[in-house]
Amino acid sequence: MVTFIICLCLLIAAYFVYGRYLERVCGVSDSADVPSKTLYDGVDYLPMPLWKTFMIQLLNIAGVGPIFGAIMGACFGPLAFIWITLGGIFIGAMHDYISGIIITRNDGVSLPEVVGRYLGGGLRDFMRVMSLVLLILVGVVFMRSPASILSEMAPTISYWWWVGIILVYYFIATMLPIDKLIGKIYPLFGAALLFMALGLAVVLFVGDYTIPELTLSSLRNFHPQAESMPIVPTLFISIACGAISGFHATQSPLMARCLNNEREGRVSFYGAMISESIIALIWAAVAMAFFGGVENLSAALAENGNNAAWAVNNISITTLGVVGGILAMLGVVAAPITSGDTAFRSARLIVADVLKIEQRSIPKRLAISLPLFAIGTILLFVDFDIIWRYFAWFNQSMSVITLWVIVVYLKEHNRNIWVALPGAIFMTYICTTFIFTSDQFIGMGSTTLSYLLGGLSTIVITAVMWWKVVVKRSKTLIAE
Repeated sequence: MVTFIICLCLLIAAYFVYGRYLERVCGVSDSADVPSKTLYDGVDYLPMPLWKTFMIQLLNIAGVGPIFGAIMGACFGPLAFIWITLGGIFIGAMHDYISGIIITRNDGVSLPEVVGRYLGGGLRDFMRVMSLVLLILVGVVFMRSPASILSEMAPTISYWWWVGIILVYYFIATMLPIDKLIGKIYPLFGAALLFMALGLAVVLFVGDYTIPELTLSSLRNFHPQAESMPIVPTLFISIACGAISGFHATQSPLMARCLNNEREGRVSFYGAMISESIIALIWAAVAMAFFGGVENLSAALAENGNNAAWAVNNISITTLGVVGGILAMLGVVAAPITSGDTAFRSARLIVADVLKIEQRSIPKRLAISLPLFAIGTILLFVDFDIIWRYFAWFNQSMSVITLWVIVVYLKEHNRNIWVALPGAIFMTYICTTFIFTSDQFIGMGSTTLSYLLGGLSTIVITAVMWWKVVVKRSKTLIAE
């Protein structure tokens, strides 16, 4: 349990220590203008209490990510603790916080527009398309999976009836002002998510469970398919939520438009991500301990179709009883729904920003929302499992682009770029190396050549980014 306790303490301490340092790096101010006041529209731009922006941001970025991802990532062994902790503190939470501040200072615009301002029009257009694809896919998947589970829980109501109910809810949540529905129910779901994690943490401390320790002998890949699932890069792709996820930056504009001042960003962005890392850490530890070790966890998952939802249900009911059953249902049903509705809402905002359509009036919101939901409805009848296989890699690739945005922003403002540059280079290496190692792409496996090619690609990308974006852009700004 020593490894787990150290990691937990580091995450908590990071919020108070490293989070405050990042505040100084960004030069936040209580008096700086924020979009909720300068662009108030009563729909998307409006001030909300800090505790609500924190809870909503947590649900936006979390959902089932830090639960399911952590359980599957735990199959790699105790090294998962290190990635969740160090990745969460120095890459993920930094990524969420500084990108959130940048978005806030750019009128709360969607991520692709921020990418365009700092990395150029080419990457902006790429991010516009890919962000929309990602968000619609997330929305559709998080209609299908909860509907499937609900139809099993209540067989008297068919799968397609549940899909219809969820679809209607998504549409209402996308259309209504953010404080009318999301602002009221999300804090409750966020509190339940935190309560479930806290309850499981208590069980770990008082129950007869043994959490694997990180030692020299456990410093290896425990995955049953270790040959095809190497630690580098697969672990860093598999555990996204809880460590770093590109999806988060697509959600940040929602709360960037609702902050009362810049100072609240540390709670809403850095704090939400640290909370997600803590949730992921607890679930990874519980998964290893509950099944009696990493090998037994992998075997149990394999016997049940590698279904993380089954593990959540089993763990929650066994350890927390009736309350656990209710919270398990929240985890596998309500949590994905709360990510699906904000995915469609974020998609609406991206289209609105691209076409420069104000969203104060209902007809204009309808004009954007109806086509998005039409596409989503069509995709309900399409088998896009092959496309979805690439989601994890694409998600992390989006984080790479956002990390380079942060580097450029800090460079332009003469701030400490070293809080972001190592993470940008590291994640660039992970994503490029995955292309060479994974069967989803070139499929060279974990060979020396694949790692060398990943390293060479990273060097080239870093050099290009540094010269064309950082150096060249700095010269342009000086000339201006």
